[in-house]
Amino acid sequence: MKRLPIVIMMVVAGSFLAFKTMGTGTRTISINPPSKYEQILKLVGEMLSQAHYSPQDINDDFSKKVFKKFITDLDPDKNMYLQSDMEALKAFETKIDNEIKGSPVEFFLAAGKIFNKRMEESAVMYREILAKPFDFTTDEEVNLDADKLNYTTTNAESKDRWRKKLKFMTLERYVDLVDIREKNKGKDGFVVKTDSELEKDARDRVKKIMDRTFDRFRFKFNDDDKFNLFVNAITTTMDPHTEFFPPVDKRYFDEEMSGVFYGIGASLQYDDGNIKVSSVLSGSPAFKSGEIQQGDIILKVAQGKEEPVDLTGFVVTDAVKVIRGKQGTEVRLTIKKADGTIKIVTLIRDKIVQDETYARSAIVKEGSSKIGYIFLPEFYADFDRPNGPRSFVDVAKEVAKLKEEKVDGIVIDLRNNGGGSLYDVVQMAGLFIDEGPIVQVKDRENKPSVLKDKDKNVLYTGPLAVMVNEFSASASEIFAAAIQDYNRGVIIGSTSTYGKGTVQRNIGLDETGLSLSNSDLGTVKLTLQKFYRINGGSTQLKGVYSDIVLPDNLEHLKVREKDNEDALPWDEITKATYNNWNSGYDLKTIQQLAYQRLDNDPSFKLIKESSEWLSKQNDKQYSLQIDKYRNDQKTVRTTIKQLETLLKLKDSLNVSPLSGEENRYDNDKSKKDRFAQWIKGLQEDIYLDQAIKVMNDMIGQQNLAKAKGTEEPLKKGF
Repeated sequence: MKRLPIVIMMVVAGSFLAFKTMGTGTRTISINPPSKYEQILKLVGEMLSQAHYSPQDINDDFSKKVFKKFITDLDPDKNMYLQSDMEALKAFETKIDNEIKGSPVEFFLAAGKIFNKRMEESAVMYREILAKPFDFTTDEEVNLDADKLNYTTTNAESKDRWRKKLKFMTLERYVDLVDIREKNKGKDGFVVKTDSELEKDARDRVKKIMDRTFDRFRFKFNDDDKFNLFVNAITTTMDPHTEFFPPVDKRYFDEEMSGVFYGIGASLQYDDGNIKVSSVLSGSPAFKSGEIQQGDIILKVAQGKEEPVDLTGFVVTDAVKVIRGKQGTEVRLTIKKADGTIKIVTLIRDKIVQDETYARSAIVKEGSSKIGYIFLPEFYADFDRPNGPRSFVDVAKEVAKLKEEKVDGIVIDLRNNGGGSLYDVVQMAGLFIDEGPIVQVKDRENKPSVLKDKDKNVLYTGPLAVMVNEFSASASEIFAAAIQDYNRGVIIGSTSTYGKGTVQRNIGLDETGLSLSNSDLGTVKLTLQKFYRINGGSTQLKGVYSDIVLPDNLEHLKVREKDNEDALPWDEITKATYNNWNSGYDLKTIQQLAYQRLDNDPSFKLIKESSEWLSKQNDKQYSLQIDKYRNDQKTVRTTIKQLETLLKLKDSLNVSPLSGEENRYDNDKSKKDRFAQWIKGLQEDIYLDQAIKVMNDMIGQQNLAKAKGTEEPLKKGF
């Protein structure tokens, strides 16, 4: 979570100040570190030891884990460093803990110096390799799984590893080009190239990608960038969600959380090494200028009259950080137009509201039932503005609108919702229950506290279902767990949610050691507490198990918290006191009906089989012989195409906008098109279809109970 009560922050601050005042026992730390690197690392080390929820001892074992992680972050494919480099750097393997405690910072500089040397050597290799044609008839394979590779021992071995990787990249593009040629033969204006010409085109494309990548290493990946990566290796070794943000990254993080930022209103994409404009938001500074269009390439960015930053080698995230800034400030873009002309466009940044990240709803009709659907992509909150957008407020508005529509039930979609504001999830759960506990939180002092909904009013008392998947995390899991524990609704989706049951707070680094806001030295998103369900079990690692499991294509991939070796463990505490909701339906009956449908649905059987097969393909070596490669790719493509077909309903759901919202975006064609596409996506969603059928069963059971007069009256009328 990203927001905690100030009282918690004061406790953390108190412990920090006491720590700094009382000293560090027998350990000596210089008062004035000789450089910014020592200063930051010292503060981070103190923060981890003194305030982290469950700190590991910062010792030689911890040092070894950081060493391995940082080297892996620098060279994830094991195609830069040699085994001799690892042996040379091994001298630092048990010294990183000393650096964290105040010794001179040397390891990342040494590792970075060797990386830069090997990078330049690799640059020579890839250019030499790509200067000559590849023979795709040779029967050989490439292993792209770095976990199964050792570091190479000689330059010749390194060159061969690069050769196979580049050959595979070229083969991918060559096959695509050949397929395009075969499809377009005979068409007017299409130039038919020979196999050798297409092979050269494929190599040229790979070379452009490699040139851009290595330019980024040279011009963007400096010592500060490597240090930021090093500090993040330290913090994420403590646990995966304790992260270090340099100042500009922290601003970007806050903007993503709030859904509001100050920029130019252009969406960007990475295209063959270029930062390209993919769309322009109506009414934005880019739109009003009339000089920026889709397809333009942004070459450079300057802040006002400062020297421009060349975006060569930048990825989209880095480019966005440079382009965004304070409202009312000037940014100058050097643009390359589609016709090749270069021009400089000056814009004044303005507020850009990402309203598509906000809650929205639709109506789904199933038989005689009218069901409301609410989509919530994240638990957003604008922390800087008291009256800014809040997810629970927006959900309450959508629920009120659905009540006006007289829906018979509501489905809340939290698929891919990675979490957000703790306050908002507690308030949102309170919309659907009487007063009571929502989640328990425990700090490092082992003192659990219960966060409660204190409002006796219930906004909605009817049937409720919550959709989740493997990427429903944190706040999503708190909400789903509370709904499940109260027996308030049915959880539908993958076997379990992500499993992030920890609380984070952003703490700025400065010379006093702690700041409630961002600072010039950066910010640590620190794990301070752990979540527990009101039934006592943690959401950490295990997540929330769905009441009704729907087979999906991600089930067998290692994407959850439990798949991270640095994740904190699962445990449980005492159950909170709460009363079950009178749901008006029998869960076992609802499950039985759902699984009968799934057993008779060939689509879900095939989804299960296909996803199992595809997950095993990640462990394969890839053939560099064109015929074998084509056969392998044909099988994979067929399976993927089958999955894509299976994930779309043959008979569309009856989904429509709410009354009066059909024309809500008539003044903005881009938004109107995206809204129409969203509705269309819902109409074809095989998982939403199952959720709606489950909801229909719930409505039917509740109606039957009412007809028999056996249902106890609810406290609040609907």
